[in-house]
Amino acid sequence: MWRNFVMLGVMVAVMALSFLVQGETRAADDLRLPPMSKFQEVGALVRDRCMACHTMDYALPFYASIPGIKQIIERDYKDGLRAMDLRDEFGDTSMDRPVNEATLAKMEWVMINETMPPAKFAAVHWSSKISSQQRELILDWVKTTRAAHYATGLASPDRSNEPLQPMPDSLPADLRKAALGKKLFEDARLSVDNSVSCASCHMLDKGGTDGRRFSEGVRKQLGDINAPSVFNAVFNVRQFWNGRAADLAEQADGPPFNPVEMGSKDWDEIISKLRQDSVLQEEFLEVYPVSAQGGGWSGKNITDAISEYEKTLITPNSRFDKWLKGDNGAITREELDGYRRFKAYRCSSCHVGKSVGGQTFEYMDLKENYFAARGGPLQESDAGLKAFTGRAYDAHKFKVPNLRNVELTAPYLHDGTATSLDEAVKIMGVYLVGLEVSVNDRKLLVAFLRSLTGEFQGKKVSGDVVQQ
Repeated sequence: MWRNFVMLGVMVAVMALSFLVQGETRAADDLRLPPMSKFQEVGALVRDRCMACHTMDYALPFYASIPGIKQIIERDYKDGLRAMDLRDEFGDTSMDRPVNEATLAKMEWVMINETMPPAKFAAVHWSSKISSQQRELILDWVKTTRAAHYATGLASPDRSNEPLQPMPDSLPADLRKAALGKKLFEDARLSVDNSVSCASCHMLDKGGTDGRRFSEGVRKQLGDINAPSVFNAVFNVRQFWNGRAADLAEQADGPPFNPVEMGSKDWDEIISKLRQDSVLQEEFLEVYPVSAQGGGWSGKNITDAISEYEKTLITPNSRFDKWLKGDNGAITREELDGYRRFKAYRCSSCHVGKSVGGQTFEYMDLKENYFAARGGPLQESDAGLKAFTGRAYDAHKFKVPNLRNVELTAPYLHDGTATSLDEAVKIMGVYLVGLEVSVNDRKLLVAFLRSLTGEFQGKKVSGDVVQQ
């Protein structure tokens, strides 16, 4: 009996989503309106029905208290929430922004592969199936939303709806601030003993990383988390593995005062050293003249300049970008087969968009217990998003790294344990996809990943190419 109740809920949710998509498709005709922007008329229905398995706020049905049934239902709700949490997408605080790019890609994948509703339910309750017309409506909504909010406009018409997008050649930036920010990024005086700069851990000739599992800070201290590439960080939805910084400026405010990284006391200590440099003093005050509006030396202005510089650290024009733009000869058949598998294995559901990642936070142990298999005690850095939000259910959830220039940024993962692309792909398959990726498929996936190496200032990004 309880299964009939469950399936009834699934059927209602499917139909509600269908009605929502039909309305959204019509609204999407005017691209000035944000598609799927939480319809006033159906928003309550969506939150009440469609989000039942994808939000912690949903109240379990009355029959969920029956012994045996209770454990099954709680597990299903937990799995649904971990797979895709829609609270931020359909909550009252998100009415003014489009659905996240990764959520679009996830919904697109389940529609193309017809995995929703689950086959084990649909086989018994045929009426819960989504019709081909409803499926096409949802896919059309995804396409319209992606075009309105996430497409860069650089892809060829036949590739404009790919989950990955060509990277723009540049972003708007204040070049005077960026030039000053470059100097500050490379200035070791930001550290307490003048030994470590931002560039110490983010070397542009090493793919924007330092090639180490853990970076070395002041007094030869080692951190406990792998330093991500600074290239293309501007496209991240938030900064740091655990998302504790909202943007590049806030991120730049962290390392100078981390006792392991740069170890300075405060900005006053740093500024007292920097302003003794007459050349830097003159340049800084030209860019940030003293005024009642907050000019002159300050931590805010220093991080503003650094963040402006980091906006210029993007790496367009990879061979895969050229393919997206219509050049069929830009990548090999093997690399194209790898990209197809990249989509088939759902990699593109999280590693999405122009930066091929950085748009969402996902559980490192979604399908299997990665940390138990890795062994060793849990570190503070293993907490993931929980360290920022304080929410228990955010434990082990990390920002999805962008995969641009990934062949140059080994070792991989937040803990730096994967030393090759093959190993990283294998781990992702087991712990995030729930599948053992075959040796041949891993070979093809790695081939595709190598096509993502772009250019910086007109030259191919340099670094140590990981061999496997």
